[in-house]
Amino acid sequence: MTNQTLLETVYNAADDKKAADMVVLNMQGVSLLADYFLICHGNSDRQVQSIAREIKDKAEEAGFDVRRLEGFDSARWILVDLGDVVAHVFHKDERAYYNLERLWGDAPELEMEGR
Repeated sequence: MTNQTLLETVYNAADDKKAADMVVLNMQGVSLLADYFLICHGNSDRQVQSIAREIKDKAEEAGFDVRRLEGFDSARWILVDLGDVVAHVFHKDERAYYNLERLWGDAPELEMEGR
Protein backbone atom coordinates (compact mmCIF):
# COMPACT_ATOMS: atom_id res chain seq x y z
CA MET A 1 0.00 0.00 0.00
CA THR A 2 1.25 3.43 -0.90
CA ASN A 3 1.43 6.78 0.82
CA GLN A 4 -1.13 8.05 -1.68
CA THR A 5 -3.57 5.30 -0.63
CA LEU A 6 -3.01 6.19 3.02
CA LEU A 7 -3.52 9.89 2.30
CA GLU A 8 -6.76 9.19 0.43
CA THR A 9 -7.99 6.98 3.28
CA VAL A 10 -7.27 9.70 5.85
CA TYR A 11 -8.78 12.44 3.70
CA ASN A 12 -11.96 10.48 3.00
CA ALA A 13 -12.37 9.54 6.68
CA ALA A 14 -12.14 13.20 7.73
CA ASP A 15 -14.51 14.20 4.93
CA ASP A 16 -17.03 11.53 6.04
CA LYS A 17 -17.23 13.24 9.45
CA LYS A 18 -17.67 16.68 7.88
CA ALA A 19 -14.23 18.03 8.76
CA ALA A 20 -14.07 21.70 7.86
CA ASP A 21 -11.50 23.51 5.71
CA MET A 22 -9.34 20.48 4.91
CA VAL A 23 -5.85 21.29 3.67
CA VAL A 24 -3.24 18.75 2.56
CA LEU A 25 0.37 19.89 2.59
CA ASN A 26 3.02 18.02 0.63
CA MET A 27 5.85 17.87 3.17
CA GLN A 28 8.27 15.90 0.98
CA GLY A 29 11.54 17.79 0.85
CA VAL A 30 10.26 20.26 3.47
CA SER A 31 10.19 18.18 6.64
CA LEU A 32 11.49 14.82 7.82
CA LEU A 33 8.41 14.35 10.02
CA ALA A 34 6.06 13.05 7.34
CA ASP A 35 5.37 13.13 3.61
CA TYR A 36 1.92 14.70 4.03
CA PHE A 37 0.05 16.74 6.63
CA LEU A 38 -3.73 16.81 6.65
CA ILE A 39 -5.02 19.83 8.56
CA CYS A 40 -8.70 20.25 9.35
CA HIS A 41 -11.04 21.30 12.12
CA GLY A 42 -14.32 20.50 13.79
CA ASN A 43 -16.75 22.89 15.41
CA SER A 44 -17.13 21.08 18.74
CA ASP A 45 -15.13 18.79 21.01
CA ARG A 46 -17.36 15.89 20.02
CA GLN A 47 -16.87 16.49 16.29
CA VAL A 48 -13.09 16.82 16.68
CA GLN A 49 -12.99 13.46 18.50
CA SER A 50 -15.31 11.90 15.91
CA ILE A 51 -13.05 13.01 13.04
CA ALA A 52 -9.91 11.68 14.73
CA ARG A 53 -11.59 8.39 15.65
CA GLU A 54 -12.81 7.91 12.08
CA ILE A 55 -9.32 8.57 10.69
CA LYS A 56 -7.84 6.03 13.12
CA ASP A 57 -10.50 3.40 12.46
CA LYS A 58 -10.47 3.70 8.66
CA ALA A 59 -6.67 3.62 8.52
CA GLU A 60 -6.56 0.48 10.67
CA GLU A 61 -9.31 -1.17 8.58
CA ALA A 62 -7.18 -0.49 5.48
CA GLY A 63 -4.18 -2.17 7.11
CA PHE A 64 -2.20 0.91 8.16
CA ASP A 65 -0.59 1.28 11.58
CA VAL A 66 -1.50 4.21 13.79
CA ARG A 67 1.75 5.10 15.51
CA ARG A 68 0.34 7.63 17.93
CA LEU A 69 -2.88 9.43 18.80
CA GLU A 70 -2.35 12.49 20.99
CA GLY A 71 -4.71 15.06 22.46
CA PHE A 72 -7.86 12.96 22.17
CA ASP A 73 -9.22 13.66 25.66
CA SER A 74 -8.85 17.44 25.49
CA ALA A 75 -10.15 17.54 21.86
CA ARG A 76 -8.48 20.87 21.12
CA TRP A 77 -5.77 19.55 18.79
CA ILE A 78 -5.66 15.84 18.06
CA LEU A 79 -2.63 14.53 16.24
CA VAL A 80 -3.02 11.22 14.43
CA ASP A 81 0.43 9.96 13.46
CA LEU A 82 0.29 7.38 10.68
CA GLY A 83 3.97 7.62 9.78
CA ASP A 84 4.09 9.11 6.29
CA VAL A 85 0.81 10.94 6.86
CA VAL A 86 0.07 13.02 9.95
CA ALA A 87 -3.45 14.33 10.52
CA HIS A 88 -3.90 17.46 12.62
CA VAL A 89 -7.53 17.72 13.75
CA PHE A 90 -8.16 21.02 15.48
CA HIS A 91 -11.04 22.54 17.35
CA LYS A 92 -12.10 25.57 15.31
CA ASP A 93 -10.92 27.97 18.04
CA GLU A 94 -7.43 26.44 18.16
CA ARG A 95 -6.79 26.20 14.44
CA ALA A 96 -6.45 29.92 13.86
CA TYR A 97 -4.17 30.26 16.88
CA TYR A 98 -1.65 27.61 15.75
CA ASN A 99 -2.01 28.37 12.02
CA LEU A 100 0.05 25.42 10.77
CA GLU A 101 -0.58 26.41 7.17
CA ARG A 102 1.45 29.59 7.75
CA LEU A 103 4.08 27.81 9.83
CA TRP A 104 4.67 25.35 6.99
CA GLY A 105 4.05 27.95 4.28
CA ASP A 106 6.89 26.63 2.13
CA ALA A 107 5.08 23.29 1.72
CA PRO A 108 2.94 23.14 -1.42
CA GLU A 109 -0.77 22.51 -0.95
CA LEU A 110 -1.98 19.34 -2.62
CA GLU A 111 -5.34 19.32 -4.35
CA MET A 112 -7.37 16.22 -3.57
CA GLU A 113 -9.88 14.79 -6.03
CA GLY A 114 -13.50 15.40 -5.22
CA ARG A 115 -12.81 18.65 -3.38
